Amino acid sequence: MCIGVPGQIRTIDGNQAKVDVCGIQRDVDLTLVGSCDENGQPRVGQWVLVHVGFAMSVINEAEARDTLDALQNMFDVEPDVGALCMARKNNAFC
Repeated sequence: MCIGVPGQIRTIDGNQAKVDVCGIQRDVDLTLVGSCDENGQPRVGQWVLVHVGFAMSVINEAEARDTLDALQNMFDVEPDVGALCMARKNNAFC
């Protein structure tokens, strides 16, 4: 099973981005989703699902929040889920 973790794009350089994933800046490849949206605007500020260093899809903020909430609920039951995000703050997933 593969789980994508939501992150918000902070900066873009070519097809590479700095993405905030649970408060941690990660290097993410945007090749699969493109660095610009359908209007030609850079994706800075948009949310993506990140898996193994790649943005797999673009999602809206509500989807991102729902996914983070679901991951938090999983963490509450099984703390090993926290390894997905690697940001255990105050015994929380993100």
